[in-house]
Amino acid sequence: MPRTRRGRPGPLPLLDAEPAERADAARNRRKILAATRGLIARRPLERISLDEVAEAAGVGVGTVYRRFGDRSGLAYALLDESERALQESFLRGGPPLGPGAPPAERILAFLHAYLHRLLGELDLMLAAETAAPNGRHTGAYSTHRAHLATLLAELRPEGDDPGWLADALLAPLAAPLVRHQTRELGMTEAQIGAGLGLLVQALTAGSCAGAPRGQAAGDMPPEP
Repeated sequence: MPRTRRGRPGPLPLLDAEPAERADAARNRRKILAATRGLIARRPLERISLDEVAEAAGVGVGTVYRRFGDRSGLAYALLDESERALQESFLRGGPPLGPGAPPAERILAFLHAYLHRLLGELDLMLAAETAAPNGRHTGAYSTHRAHLATLLAELRPEGDDPGWLADALLAPLAAPLVRHQTRELGMTEAQIGAGLGLLVQALTAGSCAGAPRGQAAGDMPPEP
């Protein structure tokens, strides 16, 4: 994570617009993603090979590999729209998710917003995080980590490592864990959210400063 000279987190590594590409490359990209969506409507991405994607898209398998690398890259490309919406919300949206609220409130709002998005696209997020050895920490993870680290540096300026704390807050939002909690243990979004609230409450020395105004720490905030 970039650092400033004062030791605080630097600028967020944002998910910017796609770089300019040739018309044929853009057309192939759209065909590959459309073919992948069609295939995963019938079975999980983890059971689909890149050869099948290439055949369904009518392109060479080398084109798929060069553009996306592996199934994890394909999954993150399919998640692009919801990721951009999330980033827009915490960068420029209204509080408490966006600017204008105390850091503890923004941290909790981000964790709840990410959880809500994760549950809505759980199978695709699971594929993105597990299809490659380091899949969990590619994609937009560095952006989420930097955002939380910036808020944690404001919340706890006494010298704690904000990057480590950001990793600790993101760890309960790993897709395999959330799938286990919801589908095997029967936990609800509200129960997981309450646990996230307790973590934020611990970071605020036991106060309820981590919860949006009018709520106890751990209560689900309004959706952004």
